[in-house]
Amino acid sequence: MKSITLLFLFIGLTSFSIEKLNDKKNKPTLWIIGDSTVKNGSGKGEDGLWGWGDFTNLYFDTTKISIQNRARGGRSSRTYQTEGLWDEVLKNIKPGDFVLIQFGHNDGGNINDNHRARGTIKGNGDETEEIDNMLTGKHEIVHSFGWYIRKYIDDTKAKGATPIVLSLVARNIWEDGKVLRATDSYTGWSKEAAQNKDACFIDLNDLSASAYEKLGQEFVSNNLFQKDHTHTNKDGAILNAKMIAEGIMETADCPLKKYINKSVKKELNTRK
Repeated sequence: MKSITLLFLFIGLTSFSIEKLNDKKNKPTLWIIGDSTVKNGSGKGEDGLWGWGDFTNLYFDTTKISIQNRARGGRSSRTYQTEGLWDEVLKNIKPGDFVLIQFGHNDGGNINDNHRARGTIKGNGDETEEIDNMLTGKHEIVHSFGWYIRKYIDDTKAKGATPIVLSLVARNIWEDGKVLRATDSYTGWSKEAAQNKDACFIDLNDLSASAYEKLGQEFVSNNLFQKDHTHTNKDGAILNAKMIAEGIMETADCPLKKYINKSVKKELNTRK
């Protein structure tokens, strides 16, 4: 009798273990790609600087979705691809996953030099510039910012996953009491690329700028930025991660919203 009881106990535990394993295997992953405003350094707060990607776990239900922050500092929409970083992410994306895409801060640099060579052609067109890259020594065809964003979208969809494009998080630059926005440049091109490919778009540039304005220039400068006007400290990164969660919740056609945690949903409902 004792042996039969132990057998049923073993079967039960085995079934439970298999079920848990299947849950983990079937749980979707939220992949995050971008630059140092998304993941600063190793993502451990070196020099007190943090990217918003390291705090998305505060606003998503991680029992239902896994999070992988694969952003890399100093990269543009172009160099994240040419250095093979995107290929490393892409090979692991599975059907049902999501990809948050935020670039623009580094795309305004030089297209060809021996220092960084990370710039992209301004706009969302199909024009190209053929170069012999002074930094890498390779022949390269450089595309527009929008072209690279559209490629991320296409590649993600081809893997059966959902791309979500974000405009670049706002810098701590003010004019007449307002945070300067990139509406007519990288925000606009990000939005246009997303619309071209029928992808979700979250205007993080405006969301973060609006949040900063509510707090005021003095508070933001003294409490959210401590090194420069681009990279936030921990509190700034947490605020921007929250803005993304709220932006996702307020976007009608964004399927990622079902993974936002209950506290964010409750707070938004309370405001209405």
